[in-house]
Amino acid sequence: MSEPAVEAKVEVKQASKEVKESENAAEKYSAMTVSKNSEMNMGELASSVFSAVPTHKPVKKQIQFVEEKQEFSRFPTKTGRRSLSRSISQSSTDSYSSDSSDDETSPRDKTQINSKGSSDFCVKNIKQNEFGRREIEIAEQDMSALISLRKRAQSEKPLAGAKIVGCTHITAQTAVLIETLVALGAQCRWTACNIYSTQNEVAAALSETGVAVFAWKGESEDDFWWCIDRCVNTEGWQPNMILDDGGDLTHWVYKKYPNVFKKIRGIVEESVTGVHRLYQLSKAGKLCVPAMNVNDSVTKQKFDNLYCCRESILDGLKRTTDVMFGGKQVVICGYGEVGKGCCAALKALGAIVYVTEIDPICALQACMDGFRVVKLNEVIRQVDIIITCTGNKNVVTRDQLDRMKNGSIVCNMGHSNTEIDVASLRTPELTWERVRSQVDHVIWPDGKRVILLAEGRLLNLSCSTVPTFVLSITATTQALALIELYNAPEGRYKQDVYLLPKKMDEYVASLHLTTFDAHLTELTDDQAKYLGLNKNGPFKPNYYRY
Repeated sequence: MSEPAVEAKVEVKQASKEVKESENAAEKYSAMTVSKNSEMNMGELASSVFSAVPTHKPVKKQIQFVEEKQEFSRFPTKTGRRSLSRSISQSSTDSYSSDSSDDETSPRDKTQINSKGSSDFCVKNIKQNEFGRREIEIAEQDMSALISLRKRAQSEKPLAGAKIVGCTHITAQTAVLIETLVALGAQCRWTACNIYSTQNEVAAALSETGVAVFAWKGESEDDFWWCIDRCVNTEGWQPNMILDDGGDLTHWVYKKYPNVFKKIRGIVEESVTGVHRLYQLSKAGKLCVPAMNVNDSVTKQKFDNLYCCRESILDGLKRTTDVMFGGKQVVICGYGEVGKGCCAALKALGAIVYVTEIDPICALQACMDGFRVVKLNEVIRQVDIIITCTGNKNVVTRDQLDRMKNGSIVCNMGHSNTEIDVASLRTPELTWERVRSQVDHVIWPDGKRVILLAEGRLLNLSCSTVPTFVLSITATTQALALIELYNAPEGRYKQDVYLLPKKMDEYVASLHLTTFDAHLTELTDDQAKYLGLNKNGPFKPNYYRY
């Protein structure tokens, strides 16, 4: 036998011996882990593999892989097979409020009491209040301007005697606003303006402090109106101020409790939908209280609507669909401030963006910003994503949904769930398949699927989060609007809809400049006289467009 053949034979025998040793070691290791599995975590198990297996690299890798796979199967996580089958991206969307309890009992059927002995609230689980308190504390760190306003005015109690009923998204940021109103002397009762946007743990934290909250994530339509009614209709308490988002609360009080509505001292509304409804009441001569249009204030339009949506649209789409935007064809319906923010974000990530508009001025702005303005029907068969940002109804109709291609995504960044004709999709020939929280596949008879997000409701607050700093700007604006209406001398505001005073807008902005260590230039007396301005503002006339 030749020398190379002898050497090869020796190597084969050596390799066989090592394999046998490896198998023996694996058996020994397996027995060891069975007896000690209750004392070892996955990291310790992995290090045991390296110490038990011989150093022959190919064999070590093979045995390590097999044993790790066996141990993973042997020690499943506490949530079992269901959690293992969920995707990583879906896990990242879950908050404590969405997955904390398997109890499907409606909160309306529960009797809950907070630590103060009060049961005047209805939330998912009052025991979540400690988690909610942590969320609120985190939000406070990026809402320094609102906290500053709270500290400045707390001793004066400008809202003493105010009984505020609110209908907004119930998030950690909103909780900071509510607790600010309470610190300034107000009594508050609160409900949610969206059935999917409530953070259950935050609602619990507010209820624990004594704020009467009636809201939970995943309410039915009947629950939604029941919660509003419980906030308004309670013995021994009658609201004198309304803070609304969408106009549902205002509409409910106006229709069902007209005597209460007449005694309201002021309404503050922050959404385009709600403002539209207020102007309709005013035009019809039925608005018997002054109302403040916060939605069209500069600090709301230019910061919340534009900058907030510019970031949160991407967050909402990524969390729900894992979509890659590069090369996708997207239609943004509406080129107001929300639409502008969405367009800028998607264009920056390489999407091909179209815009639909009814207003020639907004349409021209879109063209100058580099977007092609089209009618939806012209591109409906080729687009990958449709996003509505109008505040209107039936912007995307059933006929258009029928013509969309397989796998298209449809969502709403306006306020109301009427922008997409979701009701027309609830027919026997179409199948609804829930694939993730707030993500439905609507399946046509031919197998085509359209991905509908949040059942046509507000995407960013239903499916993701929004930047806390921007919400601080809006919340501060709302707080000042409430203070202004509540303390205004009789006759200053008539039964009509008003814009936030320019001086107040500038004050809100100035409170937030310190976050950026920004330093304003001051006018000299000569410069102020030249411009015809007060040195302390306001610096722009009401007709100025920022």
